[in-house]
Amino acid sequence: MKYRGFGKTHPGMKRELNEDNYAILDNEGVFVVADGMGGHNAGEVASQIAIETVSEFFKASSQDEDMTWPYKLDPSLSLDANKLMVGIKFANRKIFKSSSSNTSYAGMGTTIVSILASNESGEIYIAHVGDSRCYCHYNKVLSQVTEDHSLLNEYIKAGQITKEQAKNFPHKNVIMRALGMKDNVLVDIMKRDAKPGEIYIICSDGLSDMVPDKDIEEIMNRGLSLEETAGVLIDQANANGGKDNITLILVMVEE
Repeated sequence: MKYRGFGKTHPGMKRELNEDNYAILDNEGVFVVADGMGGHNAGEVASQIAIETVSEFFKASSQDEDMTWPYKLDPSLSLDANKLMVGIKFANRKIFKSSSSNTSYAGMGTTIVSILASNESGEIYIAHVGDSRCYCHYNKVLSQVTEDHSLLNEYIKAGQITKEQAKNFPHKNVIMRALGMKDNVLVDIMKRDAKPGEIYIICSDGLSDMVPDKDIEEIMNRGLSLEETAGVLIDQANANGGKDNITLILVMVEE
């Protein structure tokens, strides 16, 4: 399998500062989006630490297979899954330490969603913390792959509110899990077998909150290039209000 990615970010229509960050590591098959949160510029710092830490860990471990990892391997996971998990946990530790040692960054954190795509096995690993999402578009159908770590989603799962009522939920921004909140973090990770023609979307909630899934699906069904599709999705989020920073990476699976 081959994987082709394209990323794009925009501050949106309401915020001057863009606290989102993203990275595409073609050689390592890694794609990451982080949505920072915190006062002043702390959210931007947290998301940047996350992106840089994951990127540096993957580059270093690819160049030196004998390097010592900052966390032990989980024997229940594959090497690729461990690598993605460790990179994210390492980022969490760095953000937490920066937050704890610098009063300017106190309370900062970031969500993260990432893909590790293997050319050899055709397997895709998706890991996330928070409410940044991964979708998969295949055969003209869009499906949500990840589950939000948010108070809103907890209410929906518990049957306390419906998805229709969720539109007016007063605490949409309450995140149950994020990097930087504690010294350790629980990372959700899953494996999928890639299919040619699939397009994965990893994005901050600046896209998913502003553009309904059915509209994302309709845009994906237009058959545009990855670059054009990313632009149209961001334009639509802004047209719908652009209340937050908007970041996405599109990853196409090819033979």
